Amino acid sequence: MWGPYKKGFKAWLQLEKSLSDHSVDAYMRDVEKLTQYLQAENKIAHPDQLLLKDLQQFVKWIAGIGMTATSQARIISGLKSFYKYCVIEKIVTADPTALLEAPKLKRALPDVLSYEEIEQVISQIDLSKPEGERNKAIIETMYSCGLRVSELVNLKISNLYLDVGFVRVTGKGDKERLVPIGSAAVKQIGIYRSHSRNHISIKSGNEDILFLNKRGAKLSRVMIFLILKELVSKAGIKKNISPHSLRHSFATHLVEGGADLRAVQEMLGHESITTTEIYTHLDREFLRDTLTRFHPAFK
Repeated sequence: MWGPYKKGFKAWLQLEKSLSDHSVDAYMRDVEKLTQYLQAENKIAHPDQLLLKDLQQFVKWIAGIGMTATSQARIISGLKSFYKYCVIEKIVTADPTALLEAPKLKRALPDVLSYEEIEQVISQIDLSKPEGERNKAIIETMYSCGLRVSELVNLKISNLYLDVGFVRVTGKGDKERLVPIGSAAVKQIGIYRSHSRNHISIKSGNEDILFLNKRGAKLSRVMIFLILKELVSKAGIKKNISPHSLRHSFATHLVEGGADLRAVQEMLGHESITTTEIYTHLDREFLRDTLTRFHPAFK
């Protein structure tokens, strides 16, 4: 009964949403899980006949068979997309997933480096080595701009506006944004380009890429991870640190310093403010101090 709807949904994902085969397969598995449940419960029904309470029972069912909260949330997200398609195609008159809630997920926050610890990490860089100036520029830029590691490795020289203190970054979904860059990072990029990068034989197609390996090609994301991990180890810092920790530290230090959350959202390139909010794990004393200073009931 659901065959034609699944087929139409798959075509919609491929043609209208332009999703990869991997993503399409994941969505189709989510819908398949629902039809498996309907068969098991002898509730073979048209998509328009399912109500919110039916889908809530389905969520209880997938929880009962041992699916984790993350897997449950993934399936619910897939069903919401399926019903979005059904609404667009007028297969259903109302969306029963509109009020369907996913289980609350505990988001693991990466460790944050203090400004002093970031300075300690940078101080471990051996500037006598050919890659030293480059590595220092990498750490300074990631922390100064709050870049994702993918954004850093793809950073182009033609997108540097260092004279006015900005870089143009290509983020998720090929969306571009302008991000301010600090003077320390600007200075170090200049040193790297004049003292190190200009001595590298650049591989064809990489001429505009800022950070290069010794073979003149773009750095891998894994390489950035290994560079940082070694420096953190040398600094004697026992935290679980990854390149994302620098982005997290950038956002946390901004918010703790009083920056507006919307401004931080813009700099990080988040579509939703709720994504930015995970970076505001501020200690209670900071929150209390903010209330005391700004809320009229505390004055």
